[in-house]
Amino acid sequence: MQIGKLERVSLGEFPTPLQELKNLQQHLNGPRIFIKRDDLNGLGLGGNKLRKLEYALAEATKQGATAIITTGAVQSNHTRLTMAAGNKLGLKTYLVLKGEEPKIATGNLLLDKLLGAQEIHYVWGQSYSDK
Repeated sequence: MQIGKLERVSLGEFPTPLQELKNLQQHLNGPRIFIKRDDLNGLGLGGNKLRKLEYALAEATKQGATAIITTGAVQSNHTRLTMAAGNKLGLKTYLVLKGEEPKIATGNLLLDKLLGAQEIHYVWGQSYSDK
């Protein structure tokens, strides 16, 4: 979906499907219920955050960016998708993660590392502005 005249770069496979939740409908004796399957968007294990990245990274590439910096929690879905999108566009990606570096990387942090984060910085405090 294009929003007005905002530039967009295509990063995923859209539209993603709707899936009917028949068991939940039956359990609730309720109306038809559907879920939007943005986990099936085809990039970085999916997620709805890819939609906003299509606009933000279109602007970054238009301005000639060769690297991007993003923030999130240590297990952030946003940073995982940003890493995958940056790779697809040939951008170096730097991460500033709120929290302590774990002894063993698991989950999204492990994927961030496998996807080749240029650098990962860990910050601790009430907010990112504390560092």
